[in-house]
Amino acid sequence: MQDLKATIREIPDWPKKGILFYDLTTLLKNASAFREAVDALIAPFREREIDLVAGIEARGFIFAPIVAYALRAGFVPVRKPGKLPASTHRATYQLEYGTDSLEIHQDAIRPGQRVVIVDDLIATGGTARAVADIVRQMGANVVALAFLVELEFLKGRDKLPDYEIVSILKY
Repeated sequence: MQDLKATIREIPDWPKKGILFYDLTTLLKNASAFREAVDALIAPFREREIDLVAGIEARGFIFAPIVAYALRAGFVPVRKPGKLPASTHRATYQLEYGTDSLEIHQDAIRPGQRVVIVDDLIATGGTARAVADIVRQMGANVVALAFLVELEFLKGRDKLPDYEIVSILKY
């Protein structure tokens, strides 16, 4: 996995001063690194019954459909408000300076379905928590949340104590 870390570009002071941004586009363009990353995301779920993989906009859309395909599961997009055409459920969550929201179609997940939530990165955990909460409110079982990158120093995992967390690369 150290080799995977070497394929991720680190950009200091972006999007604002004091932030170290982990740019995954350099991993994505490297065919062998991309394959290794996706295989690592899929591996913990290969022998488990998964009905759906929910991907969080936007970079979760890169990984979640591939994971869903490999697991023979459906893919459910979790989008920013106003992007889904049918009736939706909305989750609002706290950001460092304000709030944000995500939406999911009301008919996307049925009670009892087994769902894995996928995103590229977990930082403070607010987004992941909001999605896990809305999936549970829809009556589904959140099997796990899976991330390519976990920024451990931001303690996002602490907001998700009731869930299995899979993270491939830890910083």
